[in-house]
Amino acid sequence: MPTLVFIRHGETDWNAEGRFQGQQDIPLNARGRGQARRNGRVLAENLPQAAGYDFVASPLKRTRETMEILRGAMGLEPAEYRLDPILKEITFGDWEGFTGAELKANWPDRVVAREADKWGFTPPAGESYAMLSERIARWLDTVDRPTVVVSHGGVCRVLQGLLLGLGPERTPMLDIPQDRFMIWDGKDAIWV
Repeated sequence: MPTLVFIRHGETDWNAEGRFQGQQDIPLNARGRGQARRNGRVLAENLPQAAGYDFVASPLKRTRETMEILRGAMGLEPAEYRLDPILKEITFGDWEGFTGAELKANWPDRVVAREADKWGFTPPAGESYAMLSERIARWLDTVDRPTVVVSHGGVCRVLQGLLLGLGPERTPMLDIPQDRFMIWDGKDAIWV
């Protein structure tokens, strides 16, 4: 497996409000743009060879904006990367746009079911972590050279779970920061 650098998009207002974003096309906020710049500078400092890697992002606005700011901070042409729709975030279907508190008020039984089985639970018109894991495993099989990826928290959870062989009870609970990034060196996930 080649080196893989995974960067979660910077913060959005919906992140700050605790809203389920899923595949809604929400832009970065000022803090998120700062996180993207920081990640670009730190990546260039710690892994200068990454400038020659393949760069790929989810097609959602927040990941594209993160990628372009990141590449600019690395001294690279911001627009020279490719998009891959398979890297879109897990979809929460009818739950997108709601906060956790709003979900508990509107769908208390379903929230309890999700808490009991976060891996297998599928929100109304949405996708489960199990389904997302199958999608990301297909993408991972196509990675054949060192790559910098900008995608989403759910995507990184299942990617890290696949790479480290974590089980379905642990994978959806992984904390994926927006102000740091993961480097997979072929045997371990290192957060910088």
